[in-house]
This record gives sequence, C-alpha cells and structure tokens, in this order.
Amino acid sequence: MTRAMGAAMRRIHVGNALSAFGLGFTVPYLYVYVAQVRGLGGMTAGLVLAVFAVAALIVLPFAGRAIVRRGPRPVLIVALVLAAVGAMSLGLAGTATAVLVSAAALGAGQAVMQPALATMIVECSAAETRSRAFAMQFFLQNLGLGVGGLIGGHLVDTTSASSFTLLFGIESAMFLVLAGVMATVRMPHSPAIGAAPSQSAKGAWKQLLGNRAMVQLSVLGFVMFFACYGQFESGLSAYGVEAAGISTSALGTALAANTAMIVVAQFAVLKFVERRRRSRVIAGVGLIWALAWVTAGYAGLGHGSQEMATAAFVSTYALFGLGEAMLSPTLAPLVADLAPEGMAGQYNSAFALVKQLALAVGPAVGGPLGASLPGPYVVTFLVFSLGISVLAVRLGRQLTAVQDQPWRAKGSLVVARGAVEPVGADV
Repeated sequence: MTRAMGAAMRRIHVGNALSAFGLGFTVPYLYVYVAQVRGLGGMTAGLVLAVFAVAALIVLPFAGRAIVRRGPRPVLIVALVLAAVGAMSLGLAGTATAVLVSAAALGAGQAVMQPALATMIVECSAAETRSRAFAMQFFLQNLGLGVGGLIGGHLVDTTSASSFTLLFGIESAMFLVLAGVMATVRMPHSPAIGAAPSQSAKGAWKQLLGNRAMVQLSVLGFVMFFACYGQFESGLSAYGVEAAGISTSALGTALAANTAMIVVAQFAVLKFVERRRRSRVIAGVGLIWALAWVTAGYAGLGHGSQEMATAAFVSTYALFGLGEAMLSPTLAPLVADLAPEGMAGQYNSAFALVKQLALAVGPAVGGPLGASLPGPYVVTFLVFSLGISVLAVRLGRQLTAVQDQPWRAKGSLVVARGAVEPVGADV
C-alpha cells in the first residue's frame, strides 16, 4: 500500500465517520418527527420510509455506470450535496408533499454514497489490506451512528419542531463536511472519463449477470439482508413487543447491544477471519444467526421470567452484531475481487441494489408475521439463516482460490480479479 493510498484512505475513513455521526442524529427519530412533531400521521411517516427505499431502487441502477465512467469521487460529492439538501429540507418541511420530496432527495443521495465510498476504498487499498479497510469503515459507521444517536437523544424535544430542525441541520452539515473532505482526496487509481470500459450500460449488466459467482453472491446477499437487517426495526421488534413482552426501553437496549458488539468485537473478529476462507466465514455467520433466532424463540415462546426473556432478546441482537462484524471484512472485498478491472463501481452498485431490495421486502414480510404469528416467524427466519450457510458453501465452489482466500495473492501467479471459473480452490 503506497503512501498516497494510505493518505487517501485516512481521509475516506474520517469523512465516513463524520457522515455516520450526522445520520445518527436523525435516523432513530424520523418516524416520530414526521408522525407526531409535524402532525402528519403514521401513514405519511410510513410513506417517508418507503420513499427512501424507492429512491434508492431508482438511482442505484444508474449509479454504477456513473461511477465507472466518471470515477467514484465526483459521483460521491454530487450524492453528498443532494443528501445535504434533502436533510435540510426535511428539517424545514411542514407539509406531506415537502416531506416526501425531501425524503426522496435524502434517500437517493444516501443510496449512491454507499457504492461510491466502497469503490473509493477498493481503489485506495491492495488485496491484502482490503478486508481491514472495510472492517474499519464498518466500525466507524457504527461508532458514528451510536454517538450521533446518543447526542441527538439529548438534543431532541418532541414538543419543539425547532429541535428537530437543528438535528437535520447537523446531519446536512456533516454531509457537506464529508463532501469537502472528499474533494481533497487524491485518488491513486482514479479512472479518467475516457478510460471507462467501452460497452454500453446494457452490456455491462449482461457481463455482470454472466458472472456466476457474482450472481450467486447477490442471491446470498439478498437472503442475508432479508433475514437480518430487514428485520431489525420491523419484524424482530414487533415480535419482541408482541410475543416476548419487551418494553420500548429494553428494545433500545437491544439495539445498543448490537452496536456495542460490533464496536467491541470488530477487530478481534477481523484477526479471526483474515486467514479463513470467505465462503466458510459467511457460512459461519449463517449458523450464528440461526442461534440468534433460537434465542429469540426462547425470548418469545419460552416459559421463563420476563427478565430472562429480556436478556435473551438483547442477546439476540448481540449475536446478530457478531455476525455483522464477521461480514464487514468479507462481503465488500469479495464483491470488489469479483469485479473485472474498472468495473468495481458497477458491481458495488449492483450489490447495493440487492441490499435495498431486501430491505424493502424484509419489513413488509417480517412486520406482520412477527406481530401476529410469532412461532412461524421464528421458524421461517431460522430456516433462512441455515440457508445462508448452504448458499455460502455453494458459492465457495464458484470462487477462485485467491478470491476465497485472499492472503494467497502475494505468492500466487494467478490473476483472480473478475475470474468466473475456479482455479483449483481447495474444498
């Protein structure tokens, strides 16, 4: 890793932490702000959350091509400015139309930020340092969200709209600060406009869909995001309240336990996974999440005391956090290694699109099921978690030795980037 790459990476991480800090101010309070503070009702608040998902689904198919053609930094800066305008507008909006338009701008900007930042990290890291770089990104994101949420909770006042305007103003300012930091980053491998692959957008998607390993990873990613992230604030929380009798304060403790597990365990977990096959690490995550769902089942369907149920429910979120910490240095670097030269932006955007689809479908399925049918809910997502392990093992058969075991890259003459056929990976 060159000095220029290291300097760029440090700026990327600082900016990433600042943006997560800004998001933490508003994410936990968005529903309350729209439904109660602005008096627009629960239906409008629900539509705002839906608009975030729809905006992401609209812009992500185009974001990958823009990143490939223009480079990740200018695309990221445009996305940050759009997100800043959306956040500030949301803090000032007083009508349903203004709130929904502002949410669309904020959602679109946030969606494009993800693949653009991921591509910048790819271009500023070597194969042997990429896992650590993405682990640091995930660590800083969760730390920023946690600290921002904690401070925001002390600033917010549900009887004062101006306190929420302050929160959204801080979020907007953090996006602009990140844009300023990114403008100073000197990308070591930033592609020129004319250096982009010559095929059309349709051809780029056809090439991606022809990569069997990437298609399998996308299917696996959908199942993972659907079974975990898509349940946090919908199905699992509804299950906890309805079936396990969890109080709202205990639900907040569970969410804090998830973040705390990630922050505390991230680098210890990184040392564990760095020398292990990526496919086996993902399979292990499926087993850990299966244990989490068994623990959730005990919380809601067992016959212990309320204290035991609460402890089990908090442990469920902590176990999910452990799995997330294992995935952060595994999934994003694998997407990058599957992408042909110059196509990392397209692949990152495609994977972000898969994530958004899962996050849109997950709450719609999990929320009603968790609230009304707790037993089938737990069994369904226990099966999904075990399915993650099965899909991960199958994915391993499509990966080259270096893609599955990146530490081999130093001594290997095999060029694995973007390869589709396995080249003798051990089974």
